[in-house]
Amino acid sequence: MLGLSWKATISLVLVGATLVLCVIHIALFHDAKTLFFYLALDIVFVPVQVLLVTIIIERLLSERERQAKMKKLNMVIGAFFSEVGNALIRQMVSSCEDFTEAAQRLAISMKWSNGDFREASRFAMGHECRFVPQATQLQELRDLLLGRRMFLLGLLQNPNLLEHDRFTDLLWAVSHLTEELEARKNIASLPATDVEHIKGDMARAYGILTREWLAYMEHLKTNYPYMYSLAVRMNPYKANTSPVVS
Repeated sequence: MLGLSWKATISLVLVGATLVLCVIHIALFHDAKTLFFYLALDIVFVPVQVLLVTIIIERLLSERERQAKMKKLNMVIGAFFSEVGNALIRQMVSSCEDFTEAAQRLAISMKWSNGDFREASRFAMGHECRFVPQATQLQELRDLLLGRRMFLLGLLQNPNLLEHDRFTDLLWAVSHLTEELEARKNIASLPATDVEHIKGDMARAYGILTREWLAYMEHLKTNYPYMYSLAVRMNPYKANTSPVVS
């Protein structure tokens, strides 16, 4: 069997074993008719067996593999919010003109249900923050993103993120905002038209960031309630937060 792959070798061994067992059966019981009857009966059900194996079982295995990948991706997403996302949200919210309603809608709690998260996600889809950043706020945002730039680039190199289109879009939006701010050396002297352009980039990143944050919080509530408890206390959409359990 030189030159054959391991799959071809195993296939030949199994077929050969079947033939040998058939010969032994006929030699012992002298009843080839019954043997071939059951052989034909098994062949009749081969299409159904193929259906079960290739469609149903394969789909179950694929779903299990997808869930395992999503679990690993959520670890990466958690690292993003710990290192960049939460601080970025706080920085952006500080320059939002009217954030009263959004702060109420995004005030997650330990009592939130899946329905509450769905309602908050619908709100986030239509919510547009009107940014009115001061030069100092833009400078702080610039410093924050440039300080985390290598971390963001490292996330973009993760091949597993190709399985999560929305989070990839978020990374691209944040990376683009970083490049826009880095290209401007003197934030204090920017013309109004340029500030409007940056506000558009902020709005794009903020919208995706909010929706991904909600999805990640729901994941924590379902799978890691102890982590969710801290996330509720440190909600970046709240003005005053404290890790202390009160």
